[in-house]
Amino acid sequence: MNTLLEVSDLAVAFGDVRAVRGVSFDLDEGETLAIVGESGSGKSLSSLAVLGLLPAQARVAGGTVRWDGRDLLTMPDDELRRLRGEELAIIFQDPLSALNPSLTVGYQIGEMFRRRRGASREEARRRAVEAMAEVGIPDAGRRAGQYPHEFSGGMRQRVMIAMALALEPRLLIADEPTTALDVTVQAQILRLLRTRQQQGLAMIIISHDLGVVARTARRVVVLYAGRAVESGTVAELYDRPAHPYTVGLMAASPSAHDPDRPPRPIDGLPPDITAPPGGCAFHPRCPLARERCRTTEPELRTVAPGRTSACHFAEEVLTRAGTTTDARA
Repeated sequence: MNTLLEVSDLAVAFGDVRAVRGVSFDLDEGETLAIVGESGSGKSLSSLAVLGLLPAQARVAGGTVRWDGRDLLTMPDDELRRLRGEELAIIFQDPLSALNPSLTVGYQIGEMFRRRRGASREEARRRAVEAMAEVGIPDAGRRAGQYPHEFSGGMRQRVMIAMALALEPRLLIADEPTTALDVTVQAQILRLLRTRQQQGLAMIIISHDLGVVARTARRVVVLYAGRAVESGTVAELYDRPAHPYTVGLMAASPSAHDPDRPPRPIDGLPPDITAPPGGCAFHPRCPLARERCRTTEPELRTVAPGRTSACHFAEEVLTRAGTTTDARA
């Protein structure tokens, strides 16, 4: 497979505070990678850094981001702007704030065809209506003339998806793309994304919904406190997690194997990034924490073929997970 995106040791800071601390991953053509973790773990911030869309207060404090062999972090702004939309696209988490309230949604989608494809106003509107219909917006011809406030949250989300896919990018970063959608529409959107993936689209799915991740992604990276703490294929990681935080995320989600088991929340709260705990950032909430965890930050290391974990006792976690899996089977 052709590797399109290579992110290495990416760090993002607000002043002296590092909100993302050395995140690394790669992405092949036609592959879907999921990034999961609690709110504040650095998922969205990492994706915004990849596209050069960080808020004004933030800065890239280290690392490299290479797209198809080109360094996005050192690329001139005008060249990076040309790539966004054409080759790189994003579905923002908050569609209301991402849309211009003073312009119709059809105009906003059509603007991409006018500016990037040289389409006439009539052609751009026709293409915008087609894009809206593709993501399941009923009566798309009429609704293209409406404003964002006239759409529900789910409809606005579909408008954002239509806009992101309009120019057929090679990479799509989807930040919670199905959060505001009901189950039926969610399934429709996921089918559309899978179809585009089969046509070569590479995707990064950022989600709290482990069910969506299981249905869309091949590999997953788990973030905690701005750092990758585990990675692997979805099948292996879901079956035998190698980090206590991943175990907690799985336990906090409904179980398909045991539907009668109630979800169990992870004790405590995510750490304050302005004053992180010493050692492993997860140790105040970890049921396996020992003295070494409180004093020494674990390295992200390979614990099995294609698997990494930033836990001093990853092998023990894997063994426990294997025992649980065997008992469940």
